Amino acid sequence: MRRFLLSLLALLLAVSIGAEKIAAQQPSAPPPSKFKVMSVYADGDWIPVQYTCGVTDGASPAVQWSDSPQGTMSFALIFHDTDAAPAKGAADVTHWILWNIPANATQLLASVTPDTSPDGIQQGKNVRGVNGYRPPCPPAGARPHHYVFELYALDTKLDLQAGASRDDLLKAMNGHVVGKATIVGIFGQGTDDKSWRWGTAKLP
Repeated sequence: MRRFLLSLLALLLAVSIGAEKIAAQQPSAPPPSKFKVMSVYADGDWIPVQYTCGVTDGASPAVQWSDSPQGTMSFALIFHDTDAAPAKGAADVTHWILWNIPANATQLLASVTPDTSPDGIQQGKNVRGVNGYRPPCPPAGARPHHYVFELYALDTKLDLQAGASRDDLLKAMNGHVVGKATIVGIFGQGTDDKSWRWGTAKLP
């Protein structure tokens, strides 16, 4: 009996040592990403009206970012409405796409003009087929929609001409994404941020 117990103890000790060796050989988890994107509104906040269809000439807001991942060679930006589904399809609404933003850039200035390429940046088609920014504009009286800026850090510059679609951009980025940061803004016509926050807006 004593011999059996000693053998069992030796076996358990060997298993424990083996498990520790295997654990030591496993790569450690990467640290949390510090890559983040910011705009003129906080994440989850109301988008100021001057960047929406609430004014006749709604312009693109400024976008800033920090702590881009190592190996970044360019950035791409997608701005889309996650609450819209045209023709009941799976795709949502594309409001703005840009790519080949320089790797050393830390911001995109406000009021980027459609069909331009500042610093070599390329713009693609929005939901209206225009190569530029389309202001948030959910149906009047509908619940406010969520609009997402997605900033992608890429390990290459993209060989993609201006006027490409969002699908073209996603296909070109595939296999080159080294980081992603997002920020969400909210906007609705016929209500405002205060009434929406306090639940007093009369919506369907």
